Amino acid sequence: MMSYVHEVINDVVEKNPSEPEFHQAVKEVLLTIEPVLKKHPEYRKVKILERIVEPERQIIFRVPWIDDRGEVQINKGYRVGFNSAIGPYKGGLRLHRSVNLSIVKFLGFEQIFKNSLTGFPIGAGKGGSDFDPENKSDTEVMKFCQSFMTELYRHIGADTDVPAGDLGTGTREIGYLFGQYKRIKNVCEGVLTGKGLSYGGSLGRKEATGYGLVYFMEMLLKDYEKSIEGSRVVVSGAGNVALYAMEKVRQMGGTVVAVSDDSGMVYNPAGVDIDAIKKAKEFERIKISDYAASMKQGEFFSDYRELWKVPCDIALPCATQNEMDEESAKALVSSGCKAVGEGANMPCTPEAIRILQENGLLFAPSKAANAGGVATSALEMAQNSMRYSWTFDEVDNRLKKIMSNIYRNAKEAAVYYDKPNNLIAGANIAGFVKVAEAMLAQGVV
Repeated sequence: MMSYVHEVINDVVEKNPSEPEFHQAVKEVLLTIEPVLKKHPEYRKVKILERIVEPERQIIFRVPWIDDRGEVQINKGYRVGFNSAIGPYKGGLRLHRSVNLSIVKFLGFEQIFKNSLTGFPIGAGKGGSDFDPENKSDTEVMKFCQSFMTELYRHIGADTDVPAGDLGTGTREIGYLFGQYKRIKNVCEGVLTGKGLSYGGSLGRKEATGYGLVYFMEMLLKDYEKSIEGSRVVVSGAGNVALYAMEKVRQMGGTVVAVSDDSGMVYNPAGVDIDAIKKAKEFERIKISDYAASMKQGEFFSDYRELWKVPCDIALPCATQNEMDEESAKALVSSGCKAVGEGANMPCTPEAIRILQENGLLFAPSKAANAGGVATSALEMAQNSMRYSWTFDEVDNRLKKIMSNIYRNAKEAAVYYDKPNNLIAGANIAGFVKVAEAMLAQGVV
């Protein structure tokens, strides 16, 4: 007889065909929370699972804009409000050519449990567009963002839905979006996070996801008498998460020996030039392959998957979903790696995770390990509400405490539900229980 959880999973697949990323995210969570459902039959009675896998609202709209040649371009925009049981929808806007409804829903579903783990009263949402800012002028990006917000503004607000940055959406894009919202609504409120420091942004927000990832990894490693200090680290991706994870690794005494983006990867056993890479990515907006042409030391490989073959102690996949497959995981095991921390959202396929766990690697799942970004977004929301600004050290200290609490809660939940040392299950369970209890308390809504 098919289990209740498998019935719900099959129903999701049937009702949402051609959405593989969403299916993957749902399966990963639901299969780990079966012990919770056995202890709490009341969740099944009021159909918590059936409700939690269905977004509360899904908004899809066209985004017309005019490029620098005077030609009209059309993109598709999305905003999915997944769950507001513990607070207003909160989650980023992804701008990338790969964006579709499946990816937005997978990200929004993951956000439910990640946001719950932070301890803040924030619900879960996600959005974005198949517009890609890469190789676009500032004017083109501004025109797109203004058109995008001209539709989105009616669906968001400081106490309704608070979007943020994500892949392809940095401070530049957030600025254009915020300016258009303020112009249309005639109100200046904390409706977006990731803002510039001159108009309500928070110190430490840019660094938060990468720093939080490394703080989480340090706590995990400490439990096994290991440390970032003296470790060789490889990092995939070259956005804010990767750049600031590399920076924090260096501060903690580790050595980043390789880093990649979709154009390739650079390797230097003595340590890559983190400052030069940050300059290339943040200010020059160029690819790793372009940076490699002028780098003074190290090797360049055009296949970014070579990253997983580099001898290392710790791997931090910080690029995008499903970037590490089974073969990459096998290569990583062969490289001597001892621990993996997910900086991106769902960067490891289920097959990759199985390989890593079977070979005894420590594993930090994304919804716990990369929650520092949204946690600091919640701190930005708090500062906006108070019309106040904390120092970088105040924000960073709060971030450390938040990541410590997330790690402890995930670890304790895993132990309580007889899944010791399984932080995937622990994070899913700890995040789920809080949301389920809120849904139960509020009735069928």
